[in-house]
Amino acid sequence: MSNILKGAYDLHVHSGPDIMPRKFDDLEMAERIKESGMAGYVLKSHYFNTAQRGYLVNKVTPECNCIGAIALNQSVGGINSIAVEMAARSGAKIVWFPTTDSENEISHVMTGDPNKKLPYWAKIVKDLKDENIEIPTITILKDGKLTDDTIKVIDTIAKYNIILATGHLSHEETFALVEEAQKRGVKKIIITHVDFPTTYYSVEDQKKLAEFGAYMEHCYVTWKSGKVDFAETARQIRELTPDKVILATDLGQSNNVYPDEGLLEFAERLINEEGFTEADIRKMIVENPSKLLAE
Repeated sequence: MSNILKGAYDLHVHSGPDIMPRKFDDLEMAERIKESGMAGYVLKSHYFNTAQRGYLVNKVTPECNCIGAIALNQSVGGINSIAVEMAARSGAKIVWFPTTDSENEISHVMTGDPNKKLPYWAKIVKDLKDENIEIPTITILKDGKLTDDTIKVIDTIAKYNIILATGHLSHEETFALVEEAQKRGVKKIIITHVDFPTTYYSVEDQKKLAEFGAYMEHCYVTWKSGKVDFAETARQIRELTPDKVILATDLGQSNNVYPDEGLLEFAERLINEEGFTEADIRKMIVENPSKLLAE
């Protein structure tokens, strides 16, 4: 078990510096990747292209493959093909469709309930609103069809053969996006944390999305924070099979463990409690991520 992380990638890490507090910065994370025997990680920000940070991390710690990415929220212009073009040219390997600014996500989180515990990013939205700064929500559909800007983004992703991740889109948006992306030559697709409450997909829906070549992402934070039962996460993975799943962490929160610790705990629980094999785990943390990241 001690070597199970050897060569693994975590494709969903929130490292600092960031707008919100993070447990670790890029350089600390890179050292942990090296010490754990992992191969690398994807540096996710809800607000900025992280490719330039990844370049510097790799220069300082060449034993870690730190991979840049971009999330299409309003801070980069939303559904902005030029931002994707520049991110790809600077080395980014993942494009997340809207997360914190997704119309679907905002509708679930910003309910107006004063007793509802808000994620830190939602507090930023609220603070800005109090300052009369509105962040428009984003949808990729107009009259039930993908917008022209969305098509341009899809084509840019296909041009660079990088990964399309669905972010926090609605089911209607996701199915339209994935189908069109496959038609337009996108070969690498991740359905972002499929068991997360605001993006929850049934096993039947996951299987339909897998028919387009998509991988289902399951994150440590989702079950660790009680948003889904661990047994349900394991059931979904079993139904899809490890061939169509990647395990990630979504870690970086100040009160949580480090991503290498979280990924190891995820692996150990699946093996010890749910009967998965080490080969199954390595398929989901080494082989599948490596295929997605390959040129």
